[in-house]
Amino acid sequence: MLAFMAAAAPFILARYIKGLGFVTNLTDIYPWGLWIGVDVASGVALAAGGFTTAALAHIFGRHHYEAVTRPALLTAMLGYTFVAVGLFVDIGRSWAIWKPAIFWQPNSVLFEVAMCVMIYLTVLYIEFFPIVAERLRGKFPIVDSLDKIIDKFMWLFIILGVVLSCMHQSGLGSLMLIAPTKLHPLWYTPILPLLFLTSAISLGYPMVVVETIIATSSLKLDREMDVLGPLTRITLLLLGIYGGLKIGDMLVRGTYVYLWDGSAQSFAFMAEVLLGVIIPWCMLWIPKVRKTPGLLFTAAAMVVGGVVLNRINVFIVGYQPPFAQHSYYPAIGEILVTAGLVASIMFLYRLAVTFLPVLSARRKEA
Repeated sequence: MLAFMAAAAPFILARYIKGLGFVTNLTDIYPWGLWIGVDVASGVALAAGGFTTAALAHIFGRHHYEAVTRPALLTAMLGYTFVAVGLFVDIGRSWAIWKPAIFWQPNSVLFEVAMCVMIYLTVLYIEFFPIVAERLRGKFPIVDSLDKIIDKFMWLFIILGVVLSCMHQSGLGSLMLIAPTKLHPLWYTPILPLLFLTSAISLGYPMVVVETIIATSSLKLDREMDVLGPLTRITLLLLGIYGGLKIGDMLVRGTYVYLWDGSAQSFAFMAEVLLGVIIPWCMLWIPKVRKTPGLLFTAAAMVVGGVVLNRINVFIVGYQPPFAQHSYYPAIGEILVTAGLVASIMFLYRLAVTFLPVLSARRKEA
């Protein structure tokens, strides 16, 4: 992870010294590339486990799932932190990133997304504070006092986090509604905000499954299948709703005719729906899959990959400006910066679960 982070550092430095054009293939025709499609749009979606598990355990009272709320919260906090870092690197004038907080434009979807992400990131740090306080309990009186105050209002932050997440998850889809002539018909639809929201919600629990199985396998802990198995039964409903909306929308609008034109967009759409929705949904109906860690991990990883592919398809593959003279391909600098940000998330996750009471699973020997 340190190697990937080190490889990204000189390109981030060059981006600020020489500008975006020096390290990226971004242009006025293709202003949003890999950093928005993956670092921001995919990063926000992958962090959905934070608000979905919080809603399940604390709002709907399913306390059986408390064991996975802390790891999901950690993933969400790190994910949104690096979404902000990715935006800071991507936007042209990074020093002006604070302006939406002061100069409001309520008619702008981008303003709504910016405000929700800023506020929700703050909420995530507040929600994560009790975990840090538990580690430092008795060492710093001010930490203990803050922990008691936050505990009294935690219910408010949990509800606020769920509401804000739903707003900007759908808002990211709304961003592309202003580009009907630039987005491929397979993805451009008036219900794109609803598809972004339902896909993020359906991704939440599979992402928890993926991260929990990886972390517990790496640290030789019990895999907590008694929690993960029931989570995937809920995923059947959520993924079914998302898949039904997506396929139904395609049939109603008649855009299925584009599936047979042999273009890169047609293959990308079929891969997204087949590998990311239909196949894992069918797999999760099988009880053996839900009870076997390897098979469950495979099905959950396919859901995660399908939603990530959807975001890449919407922001990169399906984005076709009518007057573009060439296609967009990410530069090596864009790829290495993205790899460095992902590596940073994994590195900090490992540090956090090592030194903070995040994982509650017992060691296998026990």
